[in-house]
Amino acid sequence: MKIAIVGYGTAGQAAALFLARGGHDLEVFERSEALRPVGAGFLLQPTGLRVLADLGLADAALANGARIERLHGVNAAGRRIMDMCYADLAPDLFGLGMTRGALFALLHDACERVAMIRTGTAITALSTDGRSLTDAGVGRHGPYDLVVVADGSHSSLRAQAGHVARDPLYPWGAMWCLLPADDWPHAAELRQRYDGTRTMLGALPVGRRPADGARRWLTFYYSLPGAEIDAFDAGALARLHDDVQRLWPELAERTRTLVEPAQLNRARYRDVVLRRPWRDRVVCIGDAAHGMSPQLGQGVNMALLDAQALADALDVQRGDVAAALPDYARRRARHVAIYQAISRWLTPLFQSDHAALAPLRDACFGPLGRLPLMRAQMLSILAGTKRRWL
Repeated sequence: MKIAIVGYGTAGQAAALFLARGGHDLEVFERSEALRPVGAGFLLQPTGLRVLADLGLADAALANGARIERLHGVNAAGRRIMDMCYADLAPDLFGLGMTRGALFALLHDACERVAMIRTGTAITALSTDGRSLTDAGVGRHGPYDLVVVADGSHSSLRAQAGHVARDPLYPWGAMWCLLPADDWPHAAELRQRYDGTRTMLGALPVGRRPADGARRWLTFYYSLPGAEIDAFDAGALARLHDDVQRLWPELAERTRTLVEPAQLNRARYRDVVLRRPWRDRVVCIGDAAHGMSPQLGQGVNMALLDAQALADALDVQRGDVAAALPDYARRRARHVAIYQAISRWLTPLFQSDHAALAPLRDACFGPLGRLPLMRAQMLSILAGTKRRWL
């Protein structure tokens, strides 16, 4: 088939690699003039690592990432709120912190060999039958046998490609940056600090960037209301330093290098729900189909799983698009729905103006996490392996 992929993030890259196995003719459209990663470092879960293994990229990912064995979080009083170790779910499980640049480079090196990549081409519209694309310069592309929409949570095509139930911006987001990980004592842990529901700090080891040789990095993030992210200035940076010094002096030694607001990047999230992720010959994958808060760290993993499932459905249905797209939607529906619901429920406990939720969170999370049944459920959610409510 002749297939167009709109968007060259993780979802679009992975879709190109999986679909190339079927011998399809692939054309990828990316709005940016230069190909580059977008977004903070992330935690690749065991589910995502298995997808990379299927692509033959797991060893390269492990060489560039940082093995994460534990999630640990405490509140301003030092009370332990989160303490989860992957090995408590299964001895061989772990997560992998990575920079976006490292994963982007791994996927791009493989994609260049299997797809035509058109940069500086912002696709703005789909034809009525979903077989052709129009770009911002009113150029027309197609027809295609299948169009894969993978242009992220702020997708410009989602409303034309799927049946949108909701896609509001979350009221909170985060500022983030990379910090040198030299001598960081928690090299295998995602660490967080919470002060009520309004302040959350995090430090995630993410391994190497392609251009930095052996140097390793941390992703630092700091949650803020959306309006404060949009207006982040020198005064906001001073408040960030005060919060870090008060809650996490150990980390403050590293954040002192942040002297300009421009050294931090902005991240906003959407809560995207589609009644179904396809119509005619168009299908949405990744954040374009199910954007969510990063509270569970599942965005990249979901994108990889979507790409794999779409290619599998096309193979099983022998290229019959009319049968394959509903099959793809069924394969992913339950898993996606569970994580969207849990993310929507958890986010206000950590990023919101609902101050009354913090005492409830602080009183319950630690004790519940020590009960064997609840601990197993929480670890399954963290690892990305939960596919049923019960």
